[in-house]
Amino acid sequence: ASCVQYRLVVRDVSTLRILQLYTCLDQIQHIEWSSDSLFILCAMYKRGIVQVWSLEQPDWHCKIDEGSAGLVASCWSPDGRHILNTTEFHLRITVWSLCTKSVSYIKYPKACQQGIAFTKDGRYMAVAERRDCKDFISIFVCSDWQLLRHFDAETQDLFGIEWAPNGCVLAVWDTCLEYKILLYSLDGRLLSTYRAYEWSLGIKSIAWSPSSQFLAIGSYDEKVRILNHVTWKKITEFEHPATIANAKTIVYKEVEKSPSVETERLSFPPTRALASSLFSTQSKYDISQVPVSLQYIKPVADRANPKMGIGMLAFSPDNCFLATKNDNIPNAVWIWDVQKLKLFVVLEQLCAIQSFQWDPRQPRLAVCTGNSKVYLWSPAGCVSVQVPMEGDFQIVSLSWHSSGDSMALLSKDNFCVCYLEREEV
Repeated sequence: ASCVQYRLVVRDVSTLRILQLYTCLDQIQHIEWSSDSLFILCAMYKRGIVQVWSLEQPDWHCKIDEGSAGLVASCWSPDGRHILNTTEFHLRITVWSLCTKSVSYIKYPKACQQGIAFTKDGRYMAVAERRDCKDFISIFVCSDWQLLRHFDAETQDLFGIEWAPNGCVLAVWDTCLEYKILLYSLDGRLLSTYRAYEWSLGIKSIAWSPSSQFLAIGSYDEKVRILNHVTWKKITEFEHPATIANAKTIVYKEVEKSPSVETERLSFPPTRALASSLFSTQSKYDISQVPVSLQYIKPVADRANPKMGIGMLAFSPDNCFLATKNDNIPNAVWIWDVQKLKLFVVLEQLCAIQSFQWDPRQPRLAVCTGNSKVYLWSPAGCVSVQVPMEGDFQIVSLSWHSSGDSMALLSKDNFCVCYLEREEV
């Protein structure tokens, strides 16, 4: 699904043929599929309206108007039959049921980066709340939205919450001004508190491993610390130095290569496809000899949100690898071997990393750097793929299909779908 101003376009993944075209009341700011892909919501924050469309019954539609309360966020519940709307100034979250048309209210949600979290099985929801200048956590049962537990979080200014994939532990972390992560059980008991250091900028990103055995915490000191799920103590820390000296680490360096065009094929005027291939720089990977010096950027000290520390973290779906990005070294992706707890591979790109995402089915990482190429890494090797599109197609983010057979590549104004051929076993 994609939106163009006030129109919602639903296409077939394999052929990109348009299946449905819906017209909304205003310009769409946010779209989201329900978990069973039967419904799609379109949020128009400026008007405080959410419209819901059904794919099975194109004539059916639903309109939710928050009125004067306004709207700043909208999302599906895991069952795909309830919509959670956050009103302006984070006064409340309204839970709308599509089945019974009933409405529930959750008061005082906290305005923070990640204030709502659902367990993977969709049974429970945790909400960060702020009242009387203190942080609280409420845990709700998603089937009937009854309050299961309500407890105060021992944080100065809670920044985010995230459930472990097994739904047993809730990670709660504090503002970046203080390094503090708290781990709570489902019944609200504080299992552990972890603080790596004090009096310096703290946590920037976190990621649970798919098995829930490890919690990776990226911080502003350019390190990733791994906690284990038994004692919640640190088992190792990964540093991101500007020089890589270990001979066992493979460094793939992206290098430009000039396009080779046979002179017999040159015609005048050149065809559009030939012209675009002539002027687009191809690239490939070379394996660098260690030691390798990476491009290091010193952050501007007097600006807010400095570009430093671990900004991105992601575990591979099989639990074997962890990909990280240190914002001080914007052109590199670091891939760590989780079983050996060692650095495995570094990808050194020509441009700054915009986004990366693991294939949901196998250990294969897709990376984009704001140009017209997509980069794929797997334990077998590394490849750079030019997107065959006319004009300047700058990929700023990407999203895998759940089957791992294709991915959507997004630029500022366009998107395209990249299909990957399956290897015959």
